This record gives sequence, structure tokens and C-alpha cells, in this order.
Amino acid sequence: MKARALFITSCISLATCAVSFAVRGDVAGAMGTAFHLTNEQVGLVLSPAFYGFALAIIVGGLVIDTVGMRTLHGLSGASFIVGVLLIMLAPTPGGPVASVFDHNGTMLLYLGFFLFGIGHGLVECVINPLLASIYPTEKTKRIVAVHAWWPGGMILGGLTTLALGAAAASWQLRLCLILIPAVTFVAMSLRLHYPQTERVVSNVSTSDMWKEAARPLFILLFVCMWMTAAVELGPDQWFPTVMGALVPQLSPSAGSGVAFLVYTAGLMFVLRVWGGALAHKSPLGTLIFSAVFSAIGLYWLGSLQPGTSAVVAITAATVFGIGKTFFWPTMVGVTAELFPRGGALLMSIIGAAGMTSAAVVTPLMGQRMDALGPGAALQSVAMLGVILTVIFTGVWLYFRARGGYKAVPISAVVE
Repeated sequence: MKARALFITSCISLATCAVSFAVRGDVAGAMGTAFHLTNEQVGLVLSPAFYGFALAIIVGGLVIDTVGMRTLHGLSGASFIVGVLLIMLAPTPGGPVASVFDHNGTMLLYLGFFLFGIGHGLVECVINPLLASIYPTEKTKRIVAVHAWWPGGMILGGLTTLALGAAAASWQLRLCLILIPAVTFVAMSLRLHYPQTERVVSNVSTSDMWKEAARPLFILLFVCMWMTAAVELGPDQWFPTVMGALVPQLSPSAGSGVAFLVYTAGLMFVLRVWGGALAHKSPLGTLIFSAVFSAIGLYWLGSLQPGTSAVVAITAATVFGIGKTFFWPTMVGVTAELFPRGGALLMSIIGAAGMTSAAVVTPLMGQRMDALGPGAALQSVAMLGVILTVIFTGVWLYFRARGGYKAVPISAVVE
């Protein structure tokens, strides 16, 4: 087994997911105009990417030990490729549609983004248990490190779409960027040998795996994942459009608003590459820090007005970018460390909660933008950061009273 090659393939596959996320945000405005969609309808068209993720990661978590990680990794790349083709072939309606389900073209958009979600879900379904299996004593550290390529992919996708936008490239051409990393990691995965998951190697039964999902602390983490993902991914999907409206002198169009997304992604990349060891040392402290900074950053961004100086806008984006950095990988890492007998299933459930949350919050943010403006949409999501701060502090105090947070060995018997 080539652990380093598997790690690199995992990085490229997650970067593919991020490129698709950045490209979706970049083309949303132009695509919505071409298909005569409102912001709420654009949010609805984008939302199946999140529902598809939830479906794929749950089903994948159930069958991964039977089908194998290699097969699921290859299928994830194929889903991205087919999804791009469907969206490219979608015919545009002649005028506004009452529902996205009333026209074949908007239906194909919906299906294409659904396949993006399937691809992303299968990637997360594979790479998290894969890393937990090949790095059993460094789960959070390695999961955080590979998730650096989520912002890494957004940087690559964002900068490339900026360049293509400056060259007046069509939104369809920008969408095709997703094909490059997708084809690359599929080719790599087909040449590698994947190990069995940690749960299978340790002979943990399926019934014991399911019992872990009923434990109160895991249920609390599941609920928190809905909020952490909404704080991170909801604003991210709308960031180009929102920042283009809030800071027009620095970001005069939704397309150039990608620069803000690229900037916060750069912060995430650096912090995840160099901060994985810190998150591994104090996962709960990291989550408290993330919740506080995310709440402050989002509320600050929501208070910006046209004419706000670039320095203030970038500072607010910096606070939010730092805050959202460790949410997703640390939540997955904590799940892997505290519930190792839950295997790929529990990590998949946590991931499904995150993306389902993003699916719900994306159209809700679009609806709030239509009604009250982008600032109000960001400040609504900021309140979730306040709630998370209270919950994570309570969990930290709970573990402190019990001697501190410690990773649980998979051989431990649950009472």
C-alpha cells in the first residue's frame, strides 16, 4: 500500500470538489441570467449538489466495506464528468419559469448539480475513513491536512475563473474547468491499492457500528454539524454575489467577487496546512475559536455598506476566513477519534448532516437576499456562530471535568 500516493489522490479528489464549488459560485449569476432565474431559483438549482452529497455519503458509508474504497473513488470522478456534460447540454428557456421543474433545461441543471453532489459525497465517504485507516494515530491531523485542498481547490478554481472571466469566456467554458482535476484523480485511483477500513481490520461488527450512532455525544455533534456547515458553506456559495453587492467599488460585479472567496480560501489553505497539529492537540478548543471568529466575521461583513473602505472589508473577510477554517475537518476528526467503532458510517453521517444543512441554507440565504439584502442574510447566519460557541464551550467543560479530551482506541468497550 502506497500511503503517500493515496494521500495525494485524496487531496486532488477533494480539490476537484472545491473547484466545482468555486465554479458554481462564479457562474451562478451568468447561468441564472441565461436561464431567467431569480436568486431563490438559482439557490434551488444549486441545492441538489448538497442533497446529492448527503445521499452519496450515507449510501457510500453503508456499502464501502463491501464495494471497496477504490471503486467508490472512481465513481465519484465519473459523477463530476457526467454532471458537467448534462449542464452543458441543458437548453435555455425562452423566458422566466414559474418553477425550475417546468422546463427541461432547468431540470437538466438540477440533475447536473445533483451529480456534482454525488461525486463530492463519494469523495468524502472514501477519503475520511481512508485517512483514519492509514494514519490511525494522527486522525485529526491528517484529516485537517487533506482538507487543506478544499480551500486549495477553491483558490485554483477561483483564480482560473477570474482569468477566464477577464477574457470574456462563457460560463459554460468556465464550468468545464471541473473536468481537469476530475479526470486526473480518477486515473490515479485506478492504479492504486486501497486498504480495508479500520473498522473491518479491527473486526467491529455492523451492529456495534450502528450502536455508536445512538450515543448522546454523537447526536450532539450531529446537531452541531448542521450549524457549522451552514456557517461555513452557506456564505461561501453566495460569497461572490454578496461581496459584489456589499463592496461594489472593490468588487464591482458578482464575478470579480470571487476574489474575496479566493482570499478567504487562501487563509484556510495556509492555516490547515500548518495548523493541523494544533487542531489535533486541542480539537474542542479549535471549535470554540472557530465559532467565535465566524460569528464576529459574518456579522461584520453583513454590516458593510456601499462605500466601505477596502481595508475594512478585507479585515472583516479575514476574521470570517480564519473562523471557518477548521470547522469541517475538526468535526470529522473528533468523530473519528471519539467514535472509532462507528467507522466510515459515523463520519459519513456527520458529512451528510453538513451538506444537507448547506442545501437548506443556500436557498434560504437567496430568499433573504431578495427580501432584505445580502447584509441581512450574512447576519442571520452569524447567529449560529453564537449558538455554537455556547455548545462547544459546554462540551469542553464536560471533558475537562472528566480529565480532558482524549482519542478513544478502537478496542475500547463502550459502556
